[in-house]
Amino acid sequence: MNLLLDTQTLLWWRQGNRRLGARARAAIARHAATVRVSAASAWEIAIKSQTGRLALREPLQTWMAAALDDSGFEALPVTVGHAVAVASLPVHHADPFDRLLIAQAQLEHLTIVTSDAAFDAYGVSTLDARR
Repeated sequence: MNLLLDTQTLLWWRQGNRRLGARARAAIARHAATVRVSAASAWEIAIKSQTGRLALREPLQTWMAAALDDSGFEALPVTVGHAVAVASLPVHHADPFDRLLIAQAQLEHLTIVTSDAAFDAYGVSTLDARR
């Protein structure tokens, strides 16, 4: 299984937050062939930390490098194809970052690890981050 972590799941993983369920944690740690983190998530975290909606314990550059390197996650760049694919998605979800993650998961054939039930409306493969 190839996984794409949504932003909240990445934050829970990095923080060791117990809201990340045992099944999801095991899939990320041991069962996934690859675990990817989108550049869109890095962008979302950057915006939220800059506006004070998210407090990180270390500078973002350090935090993100550690989030990828310490866990062996792969960065997933945002391509023009990913961005264009967002236009063909129905508007079940208003969050532009999540819509981009959905487009990436569809195009790259990834399972999104998320606690957001709205992702299910897109027919993309998901793994509940809370389980």
